[in-house]
Amino acid sequence: MSVRLSLTLAAALVASALTAGSANAQVPACEPDQIATKYPSLAGKKIKVGADPQTPPYVMRDGVDMNKLIGIDVDLADAVFKCIGIDHEFVLAGWSGLLPAVNSGQIDVMWDNLYYKPDRAKTIDYVIYMGAGTGALVPSGNPGKVEGLADFCGKTVAYGIGSIEEVAVAKQKETCAAEGKAAVTTMPFQDLAAGLRLLESSRTDVLLWDLGYADYMAQANPTKLSRAFGIISGFQNGVGIKKGNDELVKAIFEGLSAVQAAGGQKAIFAKYSQDEGLISPAEIRTK
Repeated sequence: MSVRLSLTLAAALVASALTAGSANAQVPACEPDQIATKYPSLAGKKIKVGADPQTPPYVMRDGVDMNKLIGIDVDLADAVFKCIGIDHEFVLAGWSGLLPAVNSGQIDVMWDNLYYKPDRAKTIDYVIYMGAGTGALVPSGNPGKVEGLADFCGKTVAYGIGSIEEVAVAKQKETCAAEGKAAVTTMPFQDLAAGLRLLESSRTDVLLWDLGYADYMAQANPTKLSRAFGIISGFQNGVGIKKGNDELVKAIFEGLSAVQAAGGQKAIFAKYSQDEGLISPAEIRTK
């Protein structure tokens, strides 16, 4: 069940209008100079933000300056921490190692295309900010004629270990067997770079990953890749913070709310050609 420790942006606006009148409606705002008052345990601290630089369009290296990080999650994290007046730095690692690093205390947050899952929420708290979907990447022109999950029978499919795509492939594998069709061969991978190598070397027919990533890669590499299909999953992405860091959760939530209210997240989505309809009002989930 979703636990809201504060009102969503929309509810906050309505409540303010009812209690103070439309002229005095309160909108979440950035107050970086109030950090010592609002978040005393965070004052003077540098937050370590875990990210994988090979997860475009969320986190990636700039094509001109390889030492510079860009992407949806990079830009949004920068905007939020600036808004709340907290210093931060990115700590880079393979995607599959980021959540364990949060749980062990090596980094403070994971901010990189992290889907909300109830089992993950047993050890981390989330601040939700966007919806999610699944995209199927195939070689340019879609030579295998893959148009949906039903076309996986007789093909090799690659997906991230522990991902929602793994569940979808397992279900389709059972369906193919029940219908007496050719089996699905699976190619699970630990990190996205490994998955891309499988596709580029023709060891897999299909690579399943986040929809935003699939769209970005197909647009950036039209002679090599195509998006075969996409599914809006209903899942959501959020920032992952180890349980017990309540003040950091609150600060990120309030910063996200303010950035969203000012149109900052919408502008970032437009910059990276992402559908603004995937933006979700900031929300805290603890279970």
